[in-house]
Amino acid sequence: MRLAALTSSNSDILAALGVAGQVVAVDSHSDAPGLEGAVRVGPDLNIDVAAVQAARPDLVLASLSVPGMERVVEGVRAAGLRTLVLDPISIPGTLRDIREIGAAVGLPERAEALAGSLEAELHSLARAYPRPPRVLVEWWPRPIIAATRDSWVTDLLETLGAVNALGERPGRSTPLTLEEVRAAHPDLIVCSWCGARKLRPEVIEARGLGVPVVCVPESGLGRPGPRLIEGARQIAAALAGLRLS
Repeated sequence: MRLAALTSSNSDILAALGVAGQVVAVDSHSDAPGLEGAVRVGPDLNIDVAAVQAARPDLVLASLSVPGMERVVEGVRAAGLRTLVLDPISIPGTLRDIREIGAAVGLPERAEALAGSLEAELHSLARAYPRPPRVLVEWWPRPIIAATRDSWVTDLLETLGAVNALGERPGRSTPLTLEEVRAAHPDLIVCSWCGARKLRPEVIEARGLGVPVVCVPESGLGRPGPRLIEGARQIAAALAGLRLS
């Protein structure tokens, strides 16, 4: 089966299922191993639909987890390409998408094993704290943008025994003022800037909040797929070092 993947999360899932070699077109941000033979068709928000069509995929994997991807999905569908659109906002949703992709590429048993392994390891990182640590996950520094209630981040933190400091705010993410960050009373800030070449915790520390900062690459937290375990491990280690009163 000839596959196209238009977001990094989908490429990571395909690679974990062992079918990266079947990917004939892929977005420019994807960095999963095995994609060397795929045509790069542009960044996820500016996909060259004609290039995707020219690669003759049997199935295009798209996602709405990146804000603004709706326009890309419309273009791919208008081109008459068979498209599977994913839109996870939770850990259960992410596990469901792994299984759905596995079924679509004819590997349901492998997908079940992958989803089960991810779920089990996430739960193995859970820890009891004197109180649930409040964690703020920052997607961008200027303006400050952070994950809110309708993000897989909320479930991931709850699995670890923590809470999303912005878990009562609706939506997937929100811009914040410094005062709003302070009012969220985070015990830990996670620097996971999307699209940044370098994570700079000193930028967050210079705000004077006195809150510990841990850096997690976007690949380990900003992609709803198997690599979420990488970010979960880093956050769990940072939580274990907190002194909570």
